[in-house]
Amino acid sequence: MEYMTLKEAGEKWGVSARQINYYCVDGRIPGAVKMATIWLIPKDAEKPRDRRMKDGKQS
Repeated sequence: MEYMTLKEAGEKWGVSARQINYYCVDGRIPGAVKMATIWLIPKDAEKPRDRRMKDGKQS
């Protein structure tokens, strides 16, 4: 399986690496694994839904 870093995922999904880190810590990215201090995210993973949004509108 191929992996990408937080930075690469952030660029792909248009969010900060810090937000991707939050997704990983919360277990919202299936298949993400932590190796020492680095999160590895599967290249085919999809961006988790933003919980701050409801029906496409920010609440």
